[in-house]
Amino acid sequence: MEAYEPGIVFWILAAVILLSGMLVVTLRNIFHCALALILCLSAVAGLYVLLEAEFLAAAQVLIYVGAVAILIVFTVMLTTDLGSSKKFPLNQNSTVAFVVCTLLAIGVPYLINITGVWPKPKGESFPDNVGAIGKYLMTDFMLPFEVVSVVLLAALIGAIVLARKERS
Repeated sequence: MEAYEPGIVFWILAAVILLSGMLVVTLRNIFHCALALILCLSAVAGLYVLLEAEFLAAAQVLIYVGAVAILIVFTVMLTTDLGSSKKFPLNQNSTVAFVVCTLLAIGVPYLINITGVWPKPKGESFPDNVGAIGKYLMTDFMLPFEVVSVVLLAALIGAIVLARKERS
């Protein structure tokens, strides 16, 4: 079996994830943090595409980038006054975040190199992962799937009740 060598696209996506993740925790403006989070989640979807997990990439873009991150952006824009901040754009955690990200940027490639050769199967086609996920969600994992939907519904109702202002 031939060894798998990560291509330049993988390293670009990894660098984008590390840089945008560092920006999420170091920027002082919460709107800029939300934009960096969107960039990070989009790059993770790119990694899913490289792993040939198209369903996970589409779910990542639709659910996290398209819904959660945009909801965060709209929430931040509607609830805060972004124009009045004249502070330095980085917060007090930027040094710690830089050290951790630098250690990860050095440590992860080192760990990848010491694991040895990763075999890549030749001529083997991957099964349709969308069909397999659908089959498992509707057969073996139907009860946990429905329990999660009920828990999310309860969380949504609880958030609405907590966020609603009392009317006098």
